[in-house]
Amino acid sequence: MNLTELMETVPTYARDLKLNFSNLSQQKELTEQQVWGTIVASAVASRNTELTTAVFAEAASHLSPQALDAAKAAASIMGMNNVYYRFLHLTSNENYRTMPARLRMNILRSHGVEHVDFELWSLAASAIKGCGVCVDSHEKVVREKGLGEDAVLAAVRLASVVHGLATVLDAEKVAVHEALAV
Repeated sequence: MNLTELMETVPTYARDLKLNFSNLSQQKELTEQQVWGTIVASAVASRNTELTTAVFAEAASHLSPQALDAAKAAASIMGMNNVYYRFLHLTSNENYRTMPARLRMNILRSHGVEHVDFELWSLAASAIKGCGVCVDSHEKVVREKGLGEDAVLAAVRLASVVHGLATVLDAEKVAVHEALAV
């Protein structure tokens, strides 16, 4: 199912998400690559198979293969980092913060796209995963690289809507499964 068809399955109670996605995917605060990379990273971080599949297919017409892979890489590395760094932030044991991470993160330097774009996609994934340390770190980098607060908030808005859509699609899958079980 393509993204347009998938959006048609969004129930009436989530109409705002559908309208927000349509509007935010065309916003002018971000470049097309930044918008679609954010959508890809957000879909991966939100972990809904239907949405992620449809987003990958649609994003292929908006992103180069390298940018599509980089957006996936941003979400995947944040899937690891958000857990690790959130733990460091949440634990009261200060000793953990002085110990080396011993986690490979080479993709942070070898993704092949504009650094600001990769950082923006990492920020979106981190916002979804709720890692305050990572959100703060990536937000500072994208602003140092020249993006303004409007662009940062545009990406976070988009991430929030993609996550909301994933939540609705998951809920509807459960509702259908329960209805069939009765």
